[in-house]
Amino acid sequence: MNQSLINLEQLKLGTIIAEDILVNTNSPIIHKEAKVTRELIQVLRAFNITKVPVVLENVFNRSDEEIKKLNEDRVESLPIDEKPIVTTSFVQLYKDAVDSFYKEFMGWESGMKVDVAKLRNIIMPLVEKAMVEKQVFSLLNMYSKMDKYIAHHSIAVGIISGAIAKKLNYSSGQITQMATAGLMADIGMAKVDSKIRDKKSALTEFDFSEIKKHTIYSFQMIKDSPLLKPEMKLAIFQHHERLDGSGYPKSDKLDNVSVYSQIIAVADVYHAMTSERVYRAKSSSFKVLEMIREEGFGKYNIEVVNKLIELVGSLPISTRVLLSNGEKGEVIFLHRDSPMRPMIRLSDSGQIIDLAAKRTLHIESVIS
Repeated sequence: MNQSLINLEQLKLGTIIAEDILVNTNSPIIHKEAKVTRELIQVLRAFNITKVPVVLENVFNRSDEEIKKLNEDRVESLPIDEKPIVTTSFVQLYKDAVDSFYKEFMGWESGMKVDVAKLRNIIMPLVEKAMVEKQVFSLLNMYSKMDKYIAHHSIAVGIISGAIAKKLNYSSGQITQMATAGLMADIGMAKVDSKIRDKKSALTEFDFSEIKKHTIYSFQMIKDSPLLKPEMKLAIFQHHERLDGSGYPKSDKLDNVSVYSQIIAVADVYHAMTSERVYRAKSSSFKVLEMIREEGFGKYNIEVVNKLIELVGSLPISTRVLLSNGEKGEVIFLHRDSPMRPMIRLSDSGQIIDLAAKRTLHIESVIS
């Protein structure tokens, strides 16, 4: 294999890297045989690498069509100043969905039947939009408000559940079913006494026992619907069960807890932990992901957790972030095994911090 060192500025999209590229990292920042993309070039610039070993036979043989395809494939990794994190159209779609869901919720309180088709039409445009504007997943908690929280939470769980199903390579029909089930998991809250549901102080043991009945109510409200598959109805009923048997309503465990219920469970706990509540401030998405993976070991399906991490934790190179110590910086390198703890170049000093090594720090939020 012939290779040559060429200047970074002459590097063309689609060129093949000839050797692993190491800097001051335990593993290569670029692996041998990687194809050159915009993201890869940004990594090289961040580490001040000026010459790159490439496979000669691939330097000049990329067609315009191939280059165009490469650019399209990496559009989500464009710098923040070239591509907005989230468009106004998603925000407006989200707000409209929250209002529509909350109107339905108030109807259920009064005894109205659940219109599954209407709910499906509320959630699916958001799932499709979110899969294009992927940084939405790390920002959902910023949209959530204590006012109409049940609607914000239900919409977010539906979006995340559908997106995890897509990451698991489910069919389009399964994705639709999964997103709809995630949206409907907490509809039974409409049957819980509002004095308990909206309580501003700590819940008593009785209060909590009443809250836990919402999974049963949710199931009862949709059990006769022909538009939702039986496995999705079970997932709604089971979405607070845990693999170690510590959940409710039946304390089912292991194989008795369906993977569909685990998808909703992971989406539910992630959004709840990252959202502001009366009794708790919101937490960093990245910190919560680590907690779910580490403290929730044995409770949640690890494959489902890893797909959520792929959705939320893997930030494009050049994403601007706020760290937990108040400093700002940009992502310059992602670790394969720990995407939530990338290498960050600080804005003020230019210092590079490896969050994988500096465990006392974490990403607090993405800066739009």
